[in-house]
Amino acid sequence: MLSIGAFAQIGQVTHRMLRHWDTTGLLVPAHVDERSGYRSYDPSQLERLHRIVALRQLGFGLEDVASILKQGVDADRIALLLRERRVEVEHEHRIAAARLVDVERRLHLIEREKHMREIEIVQKSLPAVRLAARRRLVADGAEMADVVGPAFDAVAAVIGAQKGALDTPIAQYAAREDGTEVIAGYLYSGGERDGVEIVDLPAVEVAVCGIHLGSMDRIAESWQSVHARILEGGFVPSGPCRELYVRAESDHQSDWVTELQQPVVAV
Repeated sequence: MLSIGAFAQIGQVTHRMLRHWDTTGLLVPAHVDERSGYRSYDPSQLERLHRIVALRQLGFGLEDVASILKQGVDADRIALLLRERRVEVEHEHRIAAARLVDVERRLHLIEREKHMREIEIVQKSLPAVRLAARRRLVADGAEMADVVGPAFDAVAAVIGAQKGALDTPIAQYAAREDGTEVIAGYLYSGGERDGVEIVDLPAVEVAVCGIHLGSMDRIAESWQSVHARILEGGFVPSGPCRELYVRAESDHQSDWVTELQQPVVAV
């Protein structure tokens, strides 16, 4: 018989893990001393231990491991489970990669905070606007551009034939518990059309606005400047922010001009 220490050392697992597997019935000791509760294992149990460790390292949960061992570890079943696990890992990888990009962006903002370029920031009122738009919910961790761009394209496909219909693109962003609600569309005075939603954005008495020049991948820095100015002026945000795309034609975005609009109230 092998002591729990020797058994754990051979399997390169902890005593705590062996006790947990005992509790769940996944790997029950060959003998448990009635008085001391001391566990010991038969050497023949090493094969099951190694299989459990291997399956756990592949990412399978305890229920899956128990099911695999119960039904037998045949090659076809392992291949099926591994293909399912591959899909899960690929999904986890995409989420992790998106989070890494966001972390890098935030680190970049922190590093540049004291050297942030100044942008023109003003206070002004915003008129009410009527949009032909698409409404989308962008989940936390998702890439905003992957949703906003196609939303604008979908609206343009419906109203784009009208002269001047695409001259004034506007997007509104509202934080929700499950993500960010985006309303993306164009200033519109026509009637209802299939495939678009008519959205009326209300007039705003006071908004702090700034001009962002260039690529969207640096727009977070400009928004940070706007929010810093809001706090310095004794204001707080009072509603969803908007972006008015004054010029957004080239694919390289270097000549884009975007007005950032944040409704505020005094504190």
